[in-house]
Amino acid sequence: MDSIGKQIKTRRKCLKITQRQLADLSGIGINTLTKIERDEANPSLRILEKVLDTLGLVLTTAVKNIE
Repeated sequence: MDSIGKQIKTRRKCLKITQRQLADLSGIGINTLTKIERDEANPSLRILEKVLDTLGLVLTTAVKNIE
């Protein structure tokens, strides 16, 4: 499974938008977005929601099997 940063980068490139455009559309800083895509950041859920919503992606969670 790809990291969230890699998934964001792949989707952004698929949509043919630059990091600067995505940062502006999402309302976050370019440095923050760059770090997220490189898996160098630990963004809040609020920041992730902004980016994912802009890209048409959703974040899902699941309960881990304890067995």
